[in-house]
Amino acid sequence: MSCSTAHHRKSADKEVYDILSAAAKGQLELLKTTNDFARNSLQRLAGNGFEIAPTNTAWASSSTNASKDPYRVKAESIISNRLSDGTRLLTLPDALRLAEVNNRSYQLKRETVYLSALTLTSTRHQFELIPSGSVEGSFTRNSDGSTTKKADTSLGFSKLFRAGGKLSADLANDLSLYLNGTPKVPSLTLVLTQPLLRGAGASVAAEVLTQAERDVVYEIRDYTHYQSTFSLDIIDRYYRLLQQKDSVRNAYDNYLRLIQLRELAEALQNAERVPEYQVDQARQDEYQARLQYIAAIESYQTSIDGFKQQLALPQGEKLALDDTALTNLVKAAMNPVQMEEIDAFKIARRQRLDLLNEIDKFEDAQRKLRVAENKLLPELTFVTDASLSDQTYDDFKLNNYTITPKLKLDLPFDRLAERNAYRTALINFEKQIRSLASSLDTLRESIRKDLRVAERSRQDYALQLNALDIARRRVENLPLLFQAGRSTVRDQLEAQSAYVRAQNGVTKSLIDFHLSRLNMQRDIGALNTTTTEKWLESSLGQPAVPNTGNTLPVVPPDEIFKN
Repeated sequence: MSCSTAHHRKSADKEVYDILSAAAKGQLELLKTTNDFARNSLQRLAGNGFEIAPTNTAWASSSTNASKDPYRVKAESIISNRLSDGTRLLTLPDALRLAEVNNRSYQLKRETVYLSALTLTSTRHQFELIPSGSVEGSFTRNSDGSTTKKADTSLGFSKLFRAGGKLSADLANDLSLYLNGTPKVPSLTLVLTQPLLRGAGASVAAEVLTQAERDVVYEIRDYTHYQSTFSLDIIDRYYRLLQQKDSVRNAYDNYLRLIQLRELAEALQNAERVPEYQVDQARQDEYQARLQYIAAIESYQTSIDGFKQQLALPQGEKLALDDTALTNLVKAAMNPVQMEEIDAFKIARRQRLDLLNEIDKFEDAQRKLRVAENKLLPELTFVTDASLSDQTYDDFKLNNYTITPKLKLDLPFDRLAERNAYRTALINFEKQIRSLASSLDTLRESIRKDLRVAERSRQDYALQLNALDIARRRVENLPLLFQAGRSTVRDQLEAQSAYVRAQNGVTKSLIDFHLSRLNMQRDIGALNTTTTEKWLESSLGQPAVPNTGNTLPVVPPDEIFKN
């Protein structure tokens, strides 16, 4: 039993992977995309680099033979696998690799691609030469004590043609006649059926095969686009966690500074140089800073737990994130996106694989409309039966046969169901027109938004750097003025609060800018998440310019409103 099931599994996998490989090669030749990420993904598929395998479970960690046998997987082993503990230093490239291997949604997408190709194998099989055979034996005891034995065999095949015709052959033999001593030549019957109007032609009869083949292409494109979207989501989550880490550190530093400020205020109060209410202000802000620090820790830990869920890692495992990724962002250039909206849209129209699907689905709707129109025609069918005459072996003659050609016309008196199907196809076609137009409009809207967000976040970063510099000077200078009696505790607290906001604002705007550029690359179909260096390249803008705190000129409202 196990050998048989293993054979069927390998057979299915081979046929599916060959289909995916051929489809991916076709897409590479058709797209000629400049998107390295998409090209690499399609090349892996074209090289049979696609396999459905168990992932982050005890199944995956078991032996090779066990991983092929689902009945050897025990619930206890899966439970024990989730009890693992320890600490893992997780870099951003590591997070991307783990997500690709472990993420449940990602694996589901891979399985969807596989199943689409598996469905195609079934559809193609309908147009192949399909053999059939059966053996039937019976034993009958009658009331008078007599018995009747009967044994029949039947062999045959059927073949469905893309033009709508069908050829079937059946060879039947009564084995009981051999036992009785009166054997007969097995009966052979051939039947050819060919529709001439309704259901005729490859565009109609093979529509189910055409659609199944296109569905595989759609799934491959969706999968390739999903990979870039999924990777960007992992990158976003990782950078946001680093942003939260930075906020936790800032909250802790703020708490320590407010302790020092409160201690200084208490010392000056003891020297009768500061009133008590100012000391109470310092104490109140210190307590608030401690609560904010605790809340920042809790928020970070909750986000880490969610990230572990996304990576399908055991919740007991502790993650330590590598801050190098954030350091690289600080060092990277803040390149303005110098790309016209219409140019970006034209690139996206050529490279966005999911948009190509929408365009092709428009063609599908047109094709299905023609099929529905064909179903309204009369059913005119040509049928030919050919069979050998009933003969014994003694008087067998090969030319003793009968051929019966027939022409059958089914008048279209009742076509209500077909009428409704045609009207539905027409409505679906109109819906697909709107869907394609909507997809194009949504894409252009996303590109326009990406351009605005990228420029706004770049300006935000420049402003936040200036704000941080001012806040730092205030925090450094006010303690001296406070001890000299030229400022109050409230001045100190406001300066410290502004400093923390500016620290958090710089990190947020820095990450916002780089993520907006990645979003832009994703939306035009040019995102490459293969290496970290690719993320930080200035492929969307002018030559690299260093980070700077210089602010950009403010555009007057009339120039925005165009009136």
